Amino acid sequence: MLSQKVTIKNPTGLHLRPAGILCKEAMKFKSLITFSFRNSTANAKSVLSVLGACVKCGDEIELVCEGEDEEEALKTLVDAIEGGLGE
Repeated sequence: MLSQKVTIKNPTGLHLRPAGILCKEAMKFKSLITFSFRNSTANAKSVLSVLGACVKCGDEIELVCEGEDEEEALKTLVDAIEGGLGE
């Protein structure tokens, strides 16, 4: 299991479009991918779960990847989030 904290940089937070991009990236991997935010855990492969976390700009989440491709998954998702998730 690997984890890393990352700050959301999108001006509008994880609304529908960036949440969809995050899920699309997460679904490329076999690993279980979740993130923790404000004492709750969201499934990064579920758009509804990501949207339900209500993550805003400047919020810090902790990505957790667990599985056979966890290293690649964590690096890819951190890079995607730091790159603004298409915005």
